[in-house]
Order: sequence, then structure tokens, then C-alpha cells
Amino acid sequence: MRRIRCILVAIAVSCLSAGASAQCRADFDANGAVNGADLGLLLSAWGTCGSPCPRDLDANGVVGGSDLGILLGAWGECPPAVVPAWATLIEPNPDPAVVTSASLRAAIRATGLAWRVRDSSSQVEMLLVPPGTFQRGCSASLTQPCFSDELPVRAITVSAPFYVGRRELTQSQWRAVMGDNPSQFRGPDYPEDLHPVETLSWDRVAEFNARTGLRMLTEAEWEYAFRAGTSTAYHGYSGAPNGTNAEGFVTMIAWHEGNSGAQTRPVGQKLANGFGLHDMAGNVAEFVSDWFGSDYFGSCPAVDPPGPASGTHRVVRGGHMLDAPIWLRSSVRFGAMPAVTYTLVGVRVARDP
Repeated sequence: MRRIRCILVAIAVSCLSAGASAQCRADFDANGAVNGADLGLLLSAWGTCGSPCPRDLDANGVVGGSDLGILLGAWGECPPAVVPAWATLIEPNPDPAVVTSASLRAAIRATGLAWRVRDSSSQVEMLLVPPGTFQRGCSASLTQPCFSDELPVRAITVSAPFYVGRRELTQSQWRAVMGDNPSQFRGPDYPEDLHPVETLSWDRVAEFNARTGLRMLTEAEWEYAFRAGTSTAYHGYSGAPNGTNAEGFVTMIAWHEGNSGAQTRPVGQKLANGFGLHDMAGNVAEFVSDWFGSDYFGSCPAVDPPGPASGTHRVVRGGHMLDAPIWLRSSVRFGAMPAVTYTLVGVRVARDP
């Protein structure tokens, strides 16, 4: 079912934005136009290149004359970004102050889809994550090696773009749909529109999604979104765009046992990753859609892995505000029985274009 969904999404995106993708993949600086600045970037990469190689427009391993021809054929303004029918537009193109990597901005623009939107059914602000390939699995920190269920490290491709909540789902967003607030940390000191919803079961999150048309991320999508182009234990931020393996820097991106004061914190206060997503590590842990399989990384498909077909536990990612930084690493995995309510576990919702 997951593979079928991805194929349908890819076809739909192709139909909506084929023109935008063909033209704007040459918009290397993601400023909305193919012009002299992009020509300069292409010429600066002239010759044989490795992977990834965003200037290699025809994907033949060389930046050369054919790529120059593609760029010149796309010269001019890019078509406007497509806004999904279920959303309202906030911002069409990625903000360079948020998505600081030019290659990530170009990948977002190449989809032809709007970057920043608001889901009409839930009022969740969502950012577009473009398709791509990453190395999934073991990312050790300076003091913590990996566990066996984080191995082996493999190249995994996420084949279709998807939208993901910029922040963790809040208590007010949950209440507006479900009519209650199950959170342990609630009340006058925890404004519902600022604090993440938690004390949830996977089954209740599935019910929320059924009512709104939203979904959970797959485990592969979650790790791809967390890493945002990095391969380190902890994702990058404005001061360290390539990420870090040092636990001491986790305070910049996460609420954990050393800085949370043993309570959840308002969403979005910590520095975002390369896609502009906040609190991917810490604050509350996040349910994803997959069944937990301790040896799944070695046997899963290399493209859009859906998770095991069955199991007893669902995957939880990201760690929470009572965890030590070593548990907030990009590849750490936990399991939770779907019908059981867990404190300090929330969710980050997703939606297909």
C-alpha cells in the first residue's frame, strides 16, 4: 500500500508541476528565476562530479555542455508554485534564512510545489520536504555507540515530496479535532496553543489523522526529515549547518534532561534543522507509522521502505525532554504498543501533496 501511494503521489506531482520541475531545477540559488547567477554556479562546477551533484542536470556524472543547454533552455522566471487543494499558502518559495542550503532550496523549488502552507483541516503549519536519498542508520555520538537495531547503514531513497508539520502538534490543535486534551503538562502554565500534545497512544493519533486527512511519517521519512542533508548524530542548525556528533551542542536544538526543567516547553523555541523543522529532537517523542522491527534496516526496500508488515510495537522517534542527549541521536529507535498511552509521546503530522 505504501509503494502504491508513493507511485500515485509521484504521478500527481509530475502532472501538477512537470513544467516547474523541468525549468526550476536549474534555479540553483532558488530565487525564482534561472539567470546569470545560476549560470555562474553551473560553470563553477564544470567537469566530472560525484554524488550528490546538483549542477549535473542530465545526471550523467559530468557537468558539461548538455547541462548548459538545459539551463539556457530554462532561462527566465520560474512558474508559480502549486498549492495543494487541502492547504492555504503562507510562503511559496523557501526562505534562505530558514533553508540555508542552496542545494536544499533548489530541491524544494524543483518539485514545483509551495514550500510553506497551512493545512485547512487542522491549521497545522507545514513545510515541504523534497525527495532525495540519504544514509539511514547508525550515527554515533562522541560518547554513545550505536545499537544493533540501528544497523546496517544503508542508502535509502524517499521518492516523493511530502509536507510535514513545522512543529510538533500542539494541545489546541489536538483539542480542536478530538475535543479533549490528554496531556500531562496542561493548565494555566502550559498554554494549549504553544505546548505539544502528549500522553497519547498510537491508536489515538491514527484516529486524529483519520478525522483530518493527515498521516504519520514513515520511519524513513522521519529520519530523512530529521537529518536534512546531514549524516551526524544530531542535525545541523544555523551555527553548525553540517550537524554535530557532540552532545554538548544538543542544547541548541533540543529540550532534554539537562535544560527542560522536567517539563515540556513551547514548540518551536529551539533552532530548526536544515528543512526549517523544530524540535525533531527532544521536547516530546514522536510516533511514526511503522511497526518496529529490530533487524528491519538490513532487509527493507531501498526505496520508500514501509516498515514491517506486522508487529507488536510501533516506532517512536526523537526522544523527549527527560532523555539524556545520547537518546536524541538521529538513528535512535524506540518501540511502543499501539493501544497503550505513553507519557511524553506526541506526534508530528504529515500530508501528501
